[in-house]
Amino acid sequence: MKQTYILLLFLLFISLSAFSQVTKSTFIYSVKGQDTLRLDRYELAQTDTVAAKPCIIFMFGGGFIGGKRDNPYYLPYFDQMAQRGYVMVSIDYRLGLKKTAEQIHKGEKIKKMAFPGLLASAIDTAVADLYNATDFILSNASDWHINPAMVIINGSSAGAISVLQAEYYLCSNNKLINRLPEGFGYAGVIAFAGAIFTTKGSLHWDKKPAPVQFFQGDADNHVPYNKVRLFNYGFYGSKNLAGQLKKMKSPYYFYDVENAAHEIAGTPMKSNLPEIEAFLRKEVEKKLPLEIHEHVRQTDKPQLKKKFGIGDYIKANFKQ
Repeated sequence: MKQTYILLLFLLFISLSAFSQVTKSTFIYSVKGQDTLRLDRYELAQTDTVAAKPCIIFMFGGGFIGGKRDNPYYLPYFDQMAQRGYVMVSIDYRLGLKKTAEQIHKGEKIKKMAFPGLLASAIDTAVADLYNATDFILSNASDWHINPAMVIINGSSAGAISVLQAEYYLCSNNKLINRLPEGFGYAGVIAFAGAIFTTKGSLHWDKKPAPVQFFQGDADNHVPYNKVRLFNYGFYGSKNLAGQLKKMKSPYYFYDVENAAHEIAGTPMKSNLPEIEAFLRKEVEKKLPLEIHEHVRQTDKPQLKKKFGIGDYIKANFKQ
C-alpha cells in the first residue's frame, strides 16, 4: 500500500512537472545589413490539443544603447507569464543610439540640439523592427497556436518607449505601419517607464489606441514622467498620456508610483504581476471600458528630485 502511494505521488509529480514546463525556441525574424535580428519564444510545453493563445511581444530596455532580449532579469517574468497562458516573445531590435554613446565615451562632444533628432531616429528604427517581428509572428500564428487578434506589446524603458510609439503610429497613420498587415491592430500595450516622442510639438490621435497600461515613478530622470518640450520636439510620459487617454475616453491603467525613479522600468515584472494580469483579463481580453489610476507611494527612501529638463535626461542617459 505504501509503495502504491509513493508511486502515485511520483506519477503526479511527473505529470505536474510536464504540465508546467516552459520551453524556449529561438528564430531569426529579419536580417538588416550586418544585423541578424532574433526572437525567443517562451511557452508551456505543447499538448496534443492546443487552443490559440494570446501573445505578448517584449522589448528590452537599455536606452537604445545596450540591452539584450534574454537578460536574466527578464526570464522569471517570461516564465510567469507563460505559466499564465501567454506566449511570450522577446525580440532583438537595432540600437540606434549605440554609436552616439560610443562617440561620447571616446571624448567627442555632441551638441544638445542634435539629441532630439538622434532619439527620433533611434525610436523609429526600434519601431520598424517591432513591426517586422510582429509580421513574422503573425505569419507563424497558426503553427505557433497564437491568436492574431490577441497580440500585446510590452517593453521596459527604451522598449517601453518603442511599444508606446508603435501604438501611437498606428493611431496617427505613420508610414512605418505599412510593415504590418493591413488592418492589424495590437490588442493592448504595457509600458514599464515609457513615453512617446514627437517632432511635431504635440500628439495628434486619429483614433483611440488599444488599452494601455502605464507603470512609472514621478521622479524618473531617464524618461519623462509628465512631459518635456523643446521647440517642436515633445516627449510625453505616463502622466501626460494617461490624461490624454482620459479625455478621449480610451481605456487605460496607470500604476503611478510617487517618489520612485527609473527602477519602475523593471520592478513591475517582479512586484506587479497581479496588476498586469488584471489589466490583461479585464481591459484587453474582456474589453471593459475602464479608466484606472492607481496611486502608490514609496516611503523607504529620501524625497527625490522631480523636476527635470531636457539636459537632465541627456546627462542621465549619456553621462555626457
